[in-house]
Amino acid sequence: MGMSTYIIGFKPKDEKYHQMKAIHDACIIANVSLPKEVYDYFGDYEVDDAGIRVDKLPEDCSKEWGNEYSSGIEVDISKLPKDIKIIRFVNSW
Repeated sequence: MGMSTYIIGFKPKDEKYHQMKAIHDACIIANVSLPKEVYDYFGDYEVDDAGIRVDKLPEDCSKEWGNEYSSGIEVDISKLPKDIKIIRFVNSW
């Protein structure tokens, strides 16, 4: 079993986020399906406290780097969309 490392970005919570989150939570409590607009807004992901998850970042904004002692991911923040305020580095197995 190998490990993969990748990055995801998050847009900050704004007024629309809080409105959609309220609808999302009410639907969960009522055990009813999410309206399409709410589902599309949050995507397939669980609602995250960091904000709106953005997986589709520009391909050239990050790359793997390494030398004989270490390795990781390098992110060129100037190539990220301006509304991305949080970057999460994820290791998954």
